[in-house]
Amino acid sequence: MTTPEKTGGRDIARQTAVALSAVVAVAGLVIGSGSFGSQETADAADGAFAATATLLAPAGPAFAIWSVIYLGLLALGVYQALPSQRSDPRLQQTGWWIALTMLANTAWILVVQAGGVWASVAVILVLLAALVAVYARLLQSPPVTRAQRILLDGTMGLYLGWVSVATAANIAAAGTASGWRLPAASLLAALVVMVVTVVAVLVGLIGGGRWPFSIAAAWGLAWLAVARLATAPQDTLVGTVAAVGALAVLATPLVARRSSSSDITADHQTGLQQPTA
Repeated sequence: MTTPEKTGGRDIARQTAVALSAVVAVAGLVIGSGSFGSQETADAADGAFAATATLLAPAGPAFAIWSVIYLGLLALGVYQALPSQRSDPRLQQTGWWIALTMLANTAWILVVQAGGVWASVAVILVLLAALVAVYARLLQSPPVTRAQRILLDGTMGLYLGWVSVATAANIAAAGTASGWRLPAASLLAALVVMVVTVVAVLVGLIGGGRWPFSIAAAWGLAWLAVARLATAPQDTLVGTVAAVGALAVLATPLVARRSSSSDITADHQTGLQQPTA
């Protein structure tokens, strides 16, 4: 039988793990920025992750979204550690997964710094899976406060949206670094962008109109479009598909909200039309 003392101890352990993972994540950010003798991520692994390395690499400014995500993770680390949040059900369900995302992100940076391009693919897939686990749990219930909506749902939505696009770019970087020379590379890259777009639209619809995920995914696709239309390696097909994809993903929350509103209105009208006894 689980006693309140044991439950409280587990909650404190979870809060501590998430808070410490946030600190570790910031340390990883410092390393990835090129401080303390390390290389910037774009220059590591012989430039495999540079904006000009592959057809699926977003332009450099796209990575500014990490500043927002890291600020959110730090704020979330503090927020969830408050005594008032110790027994919050949504934090209990997601806390350990959130800690895993931050540790995986730091591991990704360290692996890239060491030149492990294919190892980075394995790590980012773990990161993506952990983020999906968090997001799926958050969708099971609405946020209870504005702070939770912003710091928990908002931060993790942005995080998942960006990593969804970054995963495709990461795999392309690994393939290019391995010397892949695929036939019809432009067409294949465009197909990958289409798949990413479809998945992002579906996630946005399932999310019922939550903006953060869609904004981050659209952001990544938009900067991918800029990279392919304006900088080397230029590719009009990939750039155009990415631009259209960004617009489609960005419109998804509006469609989901309108659909939800229509369903509520229809249910209300059906209720009014029910005969009374």
